[in-house]
Amino acid sequence: MGQNSLRRLAGELKNFLLEQDEDEFIIPAAAPTTAAAAGVSRASEPQAMEEGSTLRVDFPRARQTQPAPQPSQPVQPPEETPLMTTAQKKAALTELAETIKQCSRCALGATRLNAVPGEGNVDAELMFVGEGPGYDEDRQGRPFVGRAGQLLDKMIVAMGLTREQVFIANIAKCHPMVDPLHPEKHGNDRAPNAGEIACCRKFLEQQIAIICPKYIVALGGVSAKALISDAKSLGALRGQFYNLQLDNVTLPRPVKILATFHPAALLRNPNWKKDAWKDLRMVMAELGLKGPAK
Repeated sequence: MGQNSLRRLAGELKNFLLEQDEDEFIIPAAAPTTAAAAGVSRASEPQAMEEGSTLRVDFPRARQTQPAPQPSQPVQPPEETPLMTTAQKKAALTELAETIKQCSRCALGATRLNAVPGEGNVDAELMFVGEGPGYDEDRQGRPFVGRAGQLLDKMIVAMGLTREQVFIANIAKCHPMVDPLHPEKHGNDRAPNAGEIACCRKFLEQQIAIICPKYIVALGGVSAKALISDAKSLGALRGQFYNLQLDNVTLPRPVKILATFHPAALLRNPNWKKDAWKDLRMVMAELGLKGPAK
C-alpha cells in the first residue's frame, strides 16, 4: 500500500475515533485458546493490497448516549388529618373534659375547687386562650366569668360575634393561687408557672386540634409566650400573625395565632384598650367581620 493511501486511512480513522464514545469499541469476548489460535489458517490473514488501490472502511454511525426512560411516578400530596364532624368534636371534647376534671398531675389539682376545661362552639373559627382560671372560674368551673370575663364578652360583641360563636379556654385548667391554703380569699390569683403549664399543655393542644379554629387570640403574655415564642415581652409579639406550632399533636389544617392584652390587664390599664382593639381588628379583617350593625 502506498504512503498516501496509508496517510489518508490514518486520518479517517483518527477523525472517527474523536467522534465516538469509548464504549463503542469495547467488545467483550472470550480470549481464544492456544489450540484455536494455532489452528487459524494463513488463508484467513489479510492479503496485501496492490500499489495505488484505495481501502474503503465502513464505520457504524455514532450513537448519542441517552439515559433509559424512567416511568413517571405521581407526586403524592402529604396526608392530611381529616377534620372531625361536629358530633365527633363534641364527643372528643366531652371525654377530654372528664380527663381534665380527674387530673392531679400537678399541685393545682389538690387545691382547686373545680377544673375549668373550657367552653364554646366546637366548630368555632375563632378561639381565645387565657392564662388560667381565677376566683370566680374556680367556683363555677367555667372560663372568663368574672370581671375580666365580662370585658372579654364585650370585646367579642364588638367584633360582631357572640360568646356562643367562639371557644374560650386557658393554658392552665386549674386555679393557680398565691396562697393555696386559703382558696376563699379574693385577690389570691397568680399566673401559672412553667411546670403547671407543661402539665396542662397537652390538654390545650388536644382541644385546639379537635376544634381546629382558623384563628387563635392569645390573651396576655403567659398565653402568648407559651403558644408563640418565649419573648421578653408581650409587646414583642403583638401586631402580627404567627403560624401555630404544637408540641404534642398534629393540626388538621394551619392555624394562625395573634397576641393581645389579657382583659384583666385592660381593667388595670384602660389606656391599653385602644391597642387591644387594633389587634382584634386584625382578626376581624381576616375573618371578614365588620362589627355589630349600628
